[in-house]
Amino acid sequence: MKEVIDSWQLWAGLAACFAALTAIFAKVGVANINSDFATFVRTIIILIMVWVIMLTKGAWENPATISAKTWYFLILSGLATGASWLCYFRALKIGEAAKVAPIDKLSVVLVAVFGAIFLGEKLTMVSWLGVAMIGSGAALIAWRG
Repeated sequence: MKEVIDSWQLWAGLAACFAALTAIFAKVGVANINSDFATFVRTIIILIMVWVIMLTKGAWENPATISAKTWYFLILSGLATGASWLCYFRALKIGEAAKVAPIDKLSVVLVAVFGAIFLGEKLTMVSWLGVAMIGSGAALIAWRG
């Protein structure tokens, strides 16, 4: 059982399920309010949820012990997340969830490309074929669906 709980595949699958629910819930939630305000509300809920989980698990770390490089990249990640969420909620406000979400998931393709370019990650030809199929599928859903 521990092997299953420590499996990245389980957590990635759960992330995908929750991301799908996020699109559906957000589309309904953003219908009658400003998309930026909706993003703000969502962010507050996430902040509270993560804070409770962190305290419950005893995962607090002394911020003074975190390296400057780690701070720098966490700040960049936070800014990118905020920009992504603002854009995503704006897209959901004006578009269909079934078309917005596949375009958002083109991030999978971009992660593969950026991972190869910036992190030196190596993907096999079969993996690149999968990346191309994800990109093609997202495009077909969003523009032809």
